[in-house]
Amino acid sequence: MRVDDLRSLSIFESLTDDQLAELIKDGTEIRIEPGIDLFHEGEHADFWWVLVDGAIDLVRHVGREDTVVARMDMPGRWAGGFRAWDEHGTYLATGRGARAGRVLQVPAEALRDRANTWFPFGAHLIAGLYRTARSVESIARQRMSLVTLGTLAAGIAHEINNPASAASRAVNALETECQMLLSSVGQLADQQIAPEQFAALDRMRSEIKPVTVELDPLVRADREQALAFWLNRQGVTRAWTIAPPLAAAGVDRDWCTRAAAVLDESALGPGLEWVASTLSVATLLSEVKESTRRISELVAAVRSYTQMDRASMQHIDVTDGLDSTLVMLAHRLRGVTVVREYGADVPMIDAYAGELNQVWTNLIDNAVDAMEEAGTLRVTTQIEADDVVIEISDTGVGMSPEVAARAFEAFYTTKDVGQGTGLGLDIAHRIVVDRHGGAIMIDSRTGQTIVRVRLPVRGGSPG
Repeated sequence: MRVDDLRSLSIFESLTDDQLAELIKDGTEIRIEPGIDLFHEGEHADFWWVLVDGAIDLVRHVGREDTVVARMDMPGRWAGGFRAWDEHGTYLATGRGARAGRVLQVPAEALRDRANTWFPFGAHLIAGLYRTARSVESIARQRMSLVTLGTLAAGIAHEINNPASAASRAVNALETECQMLLSSVGQLADQQIAPEQFAALDRMRSEIKPVTVELDPLVRADREQALAFWLNRQGVTRAWTIAPPLAAAGVDRDWCTRAAAVLDESALGPGLEWVASTLSVATLLSEVKESTRRISELVAAVRSYTQMDRASMQHIDVTDGLDSTLVMLAHRLRGVTVVREYGADVPMIDAYAGELNQVWTNLIDNAVDAMEEAGTLRVTTQIEADDVVIEISDTGVGMSPEVAARAFEAFYTTKDVGQGTGLGLDIAHRIVVDRHGGAIMIDSRTGQTIVRVRLPVRGGSPG
């Protein structure tokens, strides 16, 4: 490698030819071959790699697969060399050849020595900045991640607790009803009820159709009281346990009168208790079924949200991610009216589904904060030209033009410490723009803020 090969690189514009010659002497020219790794994520960053020509993909292992997080394709871009400033410095990603070319490989020790000799004050500042930034960023990210995880975990635990508790109560009640059912059958056997009588009673039981509309509590109470009064007049001793399930199922006194005509007087109580128990068992089984279905849906939503068992780049329907995110944030949407307006003609897109879910989480969480957890959240999707457009709007206080103009700046926030998801709008911007080749913009006024995300149908950036 010659001095002229490095002279055109902007990173070296302030160096003299002699200094460039020293750097070349310390380093080694390495050829880039597509698909061949130059350095590996997690290993000590013992070398500084400066791109001369060609291209290198920076790849990180995420979940079960490798994901391209960036591409070095502009001469002068560099990677590694962190042990020049930190003895524990490691490569943040794997450098994999993407296009044939060359890099200058300089040992970290040589880089440190040259920096100390040529720019002693600058080298000192870099070392201090690196250590401070590394410490602050590590602690802050860990704290934000734990807070976000704790918030989401608490929310989903609350959502699962409701159906789980309902299922538990139903199972306990089911045990009691099954015992009552068996007891009533035993009593009917003691009364030596004829097979024809039991068959007739069973046919009458099958006539009772499930009530599809919940009865008004007052109407239901009146029916229970009327049935209990009738049962007491017939000498049925357990009227208070028989009347409620019969009334809930829509049974009236006429039906009970027909049942009395089928059964002997001594068998009327056990017979109606058997019918009431079968109705209660059916109702409780329906509650268990509904509760476990809800739990299953929540678990499926968590799986869809985390994308733990799926590839990073997928062919997805964006509404799946939006819906799973709304489920994950359901605990925050108690006082919010959610309106979904999904376009029927919106096609599937190629995207990093897990990363987009983080974007939806941030945007929806911001919208709920702006409305102070009371208002209307509108989520829409539509197709425009070759893009899918997702809009998340709220009826909150809105943003001032000054805030909207800075919303996507790194480290800029209007929230107090401890609030929010820990994922700034600048990161959402990077995910949408850099990772997917899309666009994100804000249209805000008093009473309405719309965040519009535009994603290409086919792929985005290579990274």
